[in-house]
Amino acid sequence: MNIVSALIVGLVFGIGLTVSGMTNPAKVQGFLDLAGNWDPSLAFVMGGAILVGLFAFRLAGKRERSLLGEAMRLPTATAIDRRLVLGSLAFGAGWGIGGFCPGPALASLATGSPKALIFTGAMLAGMLVFELLERRVVASRARTA
Repeated sequence: MNIVSALIVGLVFGIGLTVSGMTNPAKVQGFLDLAGNWDPSLAFVMGGAILVGLFAFRLAGKRERSLLGEAMRLPTATAIDRRLVLGSLAFGAGWGIGGFCPGPALASLATGSPKALIFTGAMLAGMLVFELLERRVVASRARTA
């Protein structure tokens, strides 16, 4: 049942990203181009997502289990540290350069878009490099402790 639920939720999310224009790199780059021909339409999409997320996270924070019976796993970190800032900058730079963020890139794979395929490959390579570096740092800390 959880796999079917995940498939349905992912499908609805992908349709929402497509309908809102988030899967169109030119539209996303138009939104990020504040000095050029700025397209503010994605601000409404983001505002709507923040509004829905605000209520959803408040409700989720009060629950111990999800509607499907899974344990709730919400982020607990509140610190704004160097890793968060650098990761955010890398995310924003990748979003601006490629016109995709992870969700829309994955949704765009269904269209066969070469740009989405290249972006997704680069994203997965970046995730792999991060994982390898993270393991190296953890191993180094374990040796010195």
